[in-house]
Amino acid sequence: MIIPAYNYAQYLEGAVRSGLAQTHRPIEVIIVDDGSTDGTPELGEKLARELPGVRYTRQQNAGLSAARNTGIGLAAYPFVTFLDCDDEFLPEMVETLMRAFETQPPETALIACRTIRIDREGRPIGQKRLPPLGSRAYTAADILMKTRFPCCVVARRSCFDSAGLFDPALRSSEDRDMWIRIGRSYRIYYVDEALVRIRRHESNMSRNTGRMRGAMRRVRQKAIEARVVPLTHVGYWLRVFAFDHFQGAWMYWDEGRAFPAVMHILASMALWPFPLDRRELFEPPLFRLRAAARFILLGAFRRREIK
Repeated sequence: MIIPAYNYAQYLEGAVRSGLAQTHRPIEVIIVDDGSTDGTPELGEKLARELPGVRYTRQQNAGLSAARNTGIGLAAYPFVTFLDCDDEFLPEMVETLMRAFETQPPETALIACRTIRIDREGRPIGQKRLPPLGSRAYTAADILMKTRFPCCVVARRSCFDSAGLFDPALRSSEDRDMWIRIGRSYRIYYVDEALVRIRRHESNMSRNTGRMRGAMRRVRQKAIEARVVPLTHVGYWLRVFAFDHFQGAWMYWDEGRAFPAVMHILASMALWPFPLDRRELFEPPLFRLRAAARFILLGAFRRREIK
């Protein structure tokens, strides 16, 4: 288990202990301190000294991708999993996904699971009410289409030898880029069970819209250059760009920027005016129409309030 850590000392011990509490054995927890300037170094060394199975290493700040790559290089077992230091695994997470490997074809290299959202204090946050998707295989094209494919996975360490390591140039969306690259050569499987607690708070990197949008464009361009799906498949790419604009609309809305949110949702509908498969995209019924109504009506209300 690889835990990249950067200035989240208040959450680190909880993440580490959730790793040690796994019902699967053997397991190791590798803390990769990416140049933290808070109390992470002292805490990481203390945890490694006092808790069997915990290792700690520190590097100059180079980003999440580089920290994960360092952990992969240090991993002693043939399977690896990644846990952000402000999140927590449920005790059965690794065991459940390792059992899934036993039922899948040998070319399966990565298995993901569903997540539970929690707030700063660990309290559950309301989830979207969606019908269960069901456990199933995914392709690189599926993950390219769906920008929020789960980041919580167990992977064969050997798959990084051929697919390469995480792209250090990406400061977000690095997991999506990695899963796409793995999916080009290997089979990917999704287990429809919520096994990881994902913490949402104001310091999350995913709240930086400019960085997120730039990273998403880079991931998409890399996939185009790798011909994950040929550009001649016009309908597929129109849906990719339409859903990308939908995601961008929500990012801007969450920042309180109603006008770009409206522009992106209208661009999404212009690119693909037909329904998008909401089950494949993990979205509720009529999700774009509902978002458009929200952005336009509430956006106008916000402007009146400002005046």
